Amino acid sequence: MRYVSVSALSHPGLLRERNEDSLVVGPWTLCATVTANPQTLVFPIGTPLVVAVADGLGGHPGGDVASALVVRRIASVGPALNSEDALRDALDACNRAVHEAAGVDAGAGFAAMGTTVAGTVVKPGSLLVFNVGDSRVLKACDDGLRQVSVDDSPPLAPGQRTTSIVTQCLGGTRVYRAVRAHVTAEPLSPGARYLICTDGLTDPVPPEALEEIMREPNDGRAAFLLWKAAIEAGGPDNITLAVVRIADE
Repeated sequence: MRYVSVSALSHPGLLRERNEDSLVVGPWTLCATVTANPQTLVFPIGTPLVVAVADGLGGHPGGDVASALVVRRIASVGPALNSEDALRDALDACNRAVHEAAGVDAGAGFAAMGTTVAGTVVKPGSLLVFNVGDSRVLKACDDGLRQVSVDDSPPLAPGQRTTSIVTQCLGGTRVYRAVRAHVTAEPLSPGARYLICTDGLTDPVPPEALEEIMREPNDGRAAFLLWKAAIEAGGPDNITLAVVRIADE
């Protein structure tokens, strides 16, 4: 029997007052909280299983509200995400839900709250990769770590490695704006390993360091070492990540 192992954590980092990231693994969610150690969950492959992170838009009040709303909604519809179209429809619905919630809560200053989202849906025989914004999905390959999500960011200047600007997200504007989610499918292969994370990991930690850490065979330890690398780099932002492995029993 094939199964999915997920080792995940979420932490505010060293400089932010609160954690505006959220995480979903199947029916399980972590919203605006702190995990002291990686949590590992194991699921048999069968019903579609979604693993995703959401990063509340920095500089906008209500980022934690937006990210929590999205992961909870994804958790509720996760078992029905059996196609690319179903996944796109779900992300469109999340975008509308964030805009609607911002309208209701505009008096609390949440009128432009928004969030990124990135993750995978594991199904028998295939895996869907999706994102809106600059949270990432990376795949561990024989030649290193390859990004399989698509950043919604403006082109980088020569020598520039990161940017805090996103060109689309869920919510984030005072007037409703549709999104074009990035969704791709790839074959499900035993031994495949993915890193799903917010930019609190990828901004401070260079790609070569991420590659080296992902060579650690123990998923829980890899998750811990990734978090530690972000903290040692100053922990400038919230850090949420999940190491996902496809394995045979």
